[in-house]
Amino acid sequence: MAQAAGVYPTLEERSLKETICLFDVDETLTPARQSVSPQMLQLLSALRHKCAIGFVGGSNLIKQQEQLGTSAINVTSLFDFCFAENGLTAFRLGAPLASASFIGWLGEEKYKQLVNFCLRYISEIDIPIKRGTFVEFRYGNGMINISPIGRNASIPERLAFEAYDKTHNIRIQFVSALKEKFPDFGLTYSIGGQISFDVFPTGWDKTYCLQHIKNEKNISGVDYKTIHFFGDKTYKGGNDYEIFVDERTVGHSVEGPEDTMRQLRELFDL
Repeated sequence: MAQAAGVYPTLEERSLKETICLFDVDETLTPARQSVSPQMLQLLSALRHKCAIGFVGGSNLIKQQEQLGTSAINVTSLFDFCFAENGLTAFRLGAPLASASFIGWLGEEKYKQLVNFCLRYISEIDIPIKRGTFVEFRYGNGMINISPIGRNASIPERLAFEAYDKTHNIRIQFVSALKEKFPDFGLTYSIGGQISFDVFPTGWDKTYCLQHIKNEKNISGVDYKTIHFFGDKTYKGGNDYEIFVDERTVGHSVEGPEDTMRQLRELFDL
């Protein structure tokens, strides 16, 4: 895939200039927590000649760089728009846009109450294994990530927990306990990936990135009237649900990277 935006037509010169395709990362562009395939990058490059493309994921930019970029290629050069942490860290054509802060919004005292509750809850649940990094604060931005098994789990351990969770509803029960404990905090809980769920202010889900898309009209004059979104967790409670059903988007539910590529080929004659 081309390494810089300069080899593509400008946003104003794309043949489908009023169309943009946004993609979830895990199980949409890549296998969960793994690297993108050369075939996917090639297809995205072909699509980028026709319309704008972007990704929107819950993870921080470092993790998205690991999955989508390489040591020689910055992920922000591979997409027109890069939305890490649901768009709270955002890049347009490689340049950073304004960011937002979870703690600045919630306040230190409430944040401590939330984290203390999560750590107590995790200490008391009985699951087959636990590793480390149970609460990850994605510093300077808009969410925390909670993992009952711990984010240090290996890929086989993640797969095992995902299967266990589907039977025992560990994450669903955890979210229910948080909603009951903190009903007035104005928080949304979104289950995504294999081992964790995100916690963020209501309205700071993946739809948060759409304000940047709509603001493009004020920057380049391009008005994105068709916003395609592709994601795998599009069911209610999944971290793709809000943007999937948003009236501003055309939602596409996928069953993995191969399905994403199939749908793109059919929709855009690639």
